Amino acid sequence: MKVTAAGLAVFAADNLSERIPEAFASTKAPETTMNVLLINGSPHGKGCTFTGLSEVAGALEKNGIKTRIIHTGTQVRDCMACNACAKTGYCVITDDGVNEAIDLLKKADGLVIGSPVHFAAPSASICAFMDRMFYLKEGPYALKPGAAVISCRRGGSSAAFDRLNKYFTFAAMPVASSLYWNSIHGFTPDDVKKDLEGLQTMRVLGNVMAWMIKSFTVAKANGVSGPEIEPKVFTHFIRS
Repeated sequence: MKVTAAGLAVFAADNLSERIPEAFASTKAPETTMNVLLINGSPHGKGCTFTGLSEVAGALEKNGIKTRIIHTGTQVRDCMACNACAKTGYCVITDDGVNEAIDLLKKADGLVIGSPVHFAAPSASICAFMDRMFYLKEGPYALKPGAAVISCRRGGSSAAFDRLNKYFTFAAMPVASSLYWNSIHGFTPDDVKKDLEGLQTMRVLGNVMAWMIKSFTVAKANGVSGPEIEPKVFTHFIRS
């Protein structure tokens, strides 16, 4: 362990390799095209959240995983709970990118959701976007690795991070992790680029997700089927 002049503990470079399974480095990419969808839920298309997502995407690309980052924009309408999507698989609201994202995720091998912190929560736009992507449509997403990335100036990242992870655990999507909770800090993209630990967290997240996707692909190619996903049982807690 090295210690800076400021007295902060910093792990030596070789410490990281000791903490990553040896099998990770030797895993070869299967002969197939794999891709991950990344969704930027910030009001700013090229801001701090985009910077964090780009670091994840860079790590995925280095592992042979193609990536696409889409932006929710700022004009995302809330779910109306009309339930029409139960029949069609798509949202009746067609003036934003939700239906396109549904199709992209069906074809993707993994999903990364990014958001800034707004009052210790994800942005309103990403919540509305994901609600409409997942409500009554989550079946095709099962067993695709998912991860959340949070950008914050100072605090609230853990609460926002927890909120976004709810989508994955609702849809039987394995959650990819890193060396720390997936957050980056800064007020501007240049600030984020100075958050060395946060950037490392993003890169390791990308590496771990790439390994998961490759491992799942190899398993399928060798006859290892996924777990049975039972039809959902819908109940409530009101008793007469």
